[in-house]
Amino acid sequence: MALIKSISGIRGTIGGKPGETLSPVDIVKFSAAFGKIIQRSSSAGKKIKIVIGRDARISGEMVRNLVVNTLIAQGIDLIDLGLSTTPTVEIAVKMENADGGIILTASHNPKEWNALKLLNGEGEFISAEIGANLLEEAAKENFVFAPVDKLGTVRIDDSYLKKHVEAVLNYPLVNAKAIAGRKFKVVVDAINSTGATFVPALLNVLGVENVIVINKEVNGKFAHNPEPLPEHLSILSNEVIKNKADLGIAVDPDVDRLCFVCEDGTMFGEEYTLVAVADYILKTRKGNTVSNMSSTKALKELTIKRGGEYFPSSVGEVNVVNKMKEVHAVIGGEGNGGIIVPDFHYGRDALIGIGLFLSHLAESGKSLKSLRNLYPDYFISKNKIELTNGFDVKSIFDSIKKRYKNNPVNTEDGLKIEFDNDWVHLRTSNTEPIIRVYAESDFESKANHMAMRLIQDIKEFM
Repeated sequence: MALIKSISGIRGTIGGKPGETLSPVDIVKFSAAFGKIIQRSSSAGKKIKIVIGRDARISGEMVRNLVVNTLIAQGIDLIDLGLSTTPTVEIAVKMENADGGIILTASHNPKEWNALKLLNGEGEFISAEIGANLLEEAAKENFVFAPVDKLGTVRIDDSYLKKHVEAVLNYPLVNAKAIAGRKFKVVVDAINSTGATFVPALLNVLGVENVIVINKEVNGKFAHNPEPLPEHLSILSNEVIKNKADLGIAVDPDVDRLCFVCEDGTMFGEEYTLVAVADYILKTRKGNTVSNMSSTKALKELTIKRGGEYFPSSVGEVNVVNKMKEVHAVIGGEGNGGIIVPDFHYGRDALIGIGLFLSHLAESGKSLKSLRNLYPDYFISKNKIELTNGFDVKSIFDSIKKRYKNNPVNTEDGLKIEFDNDWVHLRTSNTEPIIRVYAESDFESKANHMAMRLIQDIKEFM
């Protein structure tokens, strides 16, 4: 059981003791701390407005009720989107001119997890500074609630699915005519969450009429591990082959990560979702790109080829967004299938990702497998080591840094060690009690070997 407080929000497992899990006590405490910070940063006497939405997790309604009623008790008005997606809530914050937003989702984590992902008035994740302030306020528990005649209100608004889908349709680089002309047959793995509603709605608007949805019951009882990795997508792969579909689409429970399956059932590769979308964008918009340090070097190579400059960031959406703003990137994201289109909104968004990816595929005239073959075939070995209480990760990383002192090492986000044209990235997760160990090389065996070598080093120093 766990409770993790990071730039990715307040995340934990349901059930257990307060302070050790995402218990009702902790949900109320962190909700009240967020409400207090929003109130304090707003003009005196201003009526505060916050947008809230959730994925389909089993605990979602319970967590929603605790959060909503805590904020109402602080005199804050809520706009409740109900079952929604992370990017939809982000868009709604801006459209509603709200003071902040909360998405109730643990993203790719298994069903026993949930989280409060917190947004500022721009519909972007709160900064590390505000996050630290929130933790201080939660620890103090010095809250004052509103009298009965100044309680907040709740407005239910189910219009944002349509608004989000229409925004994608109207985005200048989304070519719905070309997409419709290809008459794609698509299989969608909705992982028993809100993607079952939002993704087919988008595909239909884009002119894709032949859509097959698997794991479509919106009940939070995930049919498999919800992280859209190849080892979890065998059913989708089989369904693509069985139905002779042109492609498969997989999203995570809150629809901010995206990956594709080719017509022969092979993986397009989640790392190459961003590469392909960037390729499409950079053909018409020359400029810079950003991805996090755990993402494939293929984006850097493509960007340079297209006349732009590539910049790496620390892992975490807020870090990618900050770097994108700093370097005026025209496209960015994360190698886990997170697409960020800055003039759409500064957040990972699978829906705009689908619109742009299908436009690229449609205009190319190629099959998805042929499109994949246009890009280099690098391999990233993705591994993790479970952490238990008491391990000094900093000390472990310091020891590894000394061992590889003759290699180029970047310590901006954990440790990234370069080996000629290859690399290994070690970092603690923002979302789970683990150390992530990623390695990239031209060959799968070489990437796996590098990763295993560093895992052995970590275990030795443990």
